[in-house]
Amino acid sequence: MIAPPPRWVRRLVLAPLVVLLAVLLVPTSIMLALVVGAALTWLLPGRLRVLRLLWMLSFYVLWDAAALVVLFALWVASGFGLAMRRPWMQRAHVAVARWALAALFWQVRWTLRLKIVVEAPTGASVPDVPVLVLSRHAGPGDSFILVDTLLGRGHRTPAVVLKDTLQWDPAIDVLLNRLPAAFVTPLSRRKRGQPGATETIARISAGLGPDGALVLFPEGGNVTPRRRARRIAALRARGKDVLADRAERMPHVMAPHAGGFLSALEVVSPDAVVLVVAHSGLERLVTARDIWRELPMDKEIVLGGELTRVADLPTDAEGRELWLFDQWERVDAWISERDVDRPVVRAPRDRSH
Repeated sequence: MIAPPPRWVRRLVLAPLVVLLAVLLVPTSIMLALVVGAALTWLLPGRLRVLRLLWMLSFYVLWDAAALVVLFALWVASGFGLAMRRPWMQRAHVAVARWALAALFWQVRWTLRLKIVVEAPTGASVPDVPVLVLSRHAGPGDSFILVDTLLGRGHRTPAVVLKDTLQWDPAIDVLLNRLPAAFVTPLSRRKRGQPGATETIARISAGLGPDGALVLFPEGGNVTPRRRARRIAALRARGKDVLADRAERMPHVMAPHAGGFLSALEVVSPDAVVLVVAHSGLERLVTARDIWRELPMDKEIVLGGELTRVADLPTDAEGRELWLFDQWERVDAWISERDVDRPVVRAPRDRSH
């Protein structure tokens, strides 16, 4: 994806354009909401893909603009940015993130007929210690679902490391640049001196508070057959044939990268816990054509997890890397036990006690 423009362009051009577009969309959105509302109460037959897609796109623009207006008000309230890093202002931004994602998923559940079930603790049962969240990465929006769950159900402050291309979205750009999050430039575009993902993860982990949750996706991207095959080939090229063989026996996930996880463990509190997250329900949504075919989705997305204390992990890097690989085998087995469209009701056991 094309690199985002400079910060001043994003703030002075992109953000105002989104707000202006939302204002222009208001009359159209009201009419569209009436039509979609009538259609989705079954007054009209059919799957109504076009109506659903148009409404979600319109809603997203309005949602983005509303978030930008609130964030602008917080910028003014902070003394035009002077108090932006004060604890009370950080709490206000976490509240905005919680409100924004709750509103977005309320609409997603209604329009796309999605049900999100959380079967395992995502932070609420682990008070006053930092959490390293390691999640599989598959399907559209799984990172949003995870962060929404951590904010709403877990009452955590998520710290996320993302690709810099997500700064094309003005609300995400503004909000996450004010929270304990970071955008990383891919190596192909990284300038000399710019920190990579590993260095950025270490920096954020060092400042993780007792209510913080660092979210990592060790696979590095959504699982696709091509990426999975490349990851296996890379393991063989490094002489790790045993791990490559194990990766070939994991059809649902990719072999995880351990670099970011190891960097986080070096600096995070020894009282922290690791939460490995598995989810099912999005496996068939790989391409835009898949998403269009599945509308409305009528899916139940299930999140399950397993907790392990950092103190119980191996102490050496190689042992920790193998431990992570073991967890990914457990995630793959967890997914295999479930029918994609009708998940069973069993999650990995909690090993925090």
